[in-house]
Amino acid sequence: MAKVYGDIVVDIEKCKGCELCIEVCPENTLALSEVINKKGYRYSIKINDNCTGCANCAIICPEAIITVYRKVEKKAV
Repeated sequence: MAKVYGDIVVDIEKCKGCELCIEVCPENTLALSEVINKKGYRYSIKINDNCTGCANCAIICPEAIITVYRKVEKKAV
């Protein structure tokens, strides 16, 4: 069975820190930053490498500022 890995990129200058992406992430990959962006919001950041590429965060983001990348590693037989 293939293993799927994911990675996310958040446009931090457009993030308003609504935390919706944090709530829907089944792997607890996201958290709010301790610093603020130019608009004065704490923004979502990736805090670990547990991402599976499910894209829940990108789907629920009202600003559409999260990009999800997936990589599939196939096991050699």
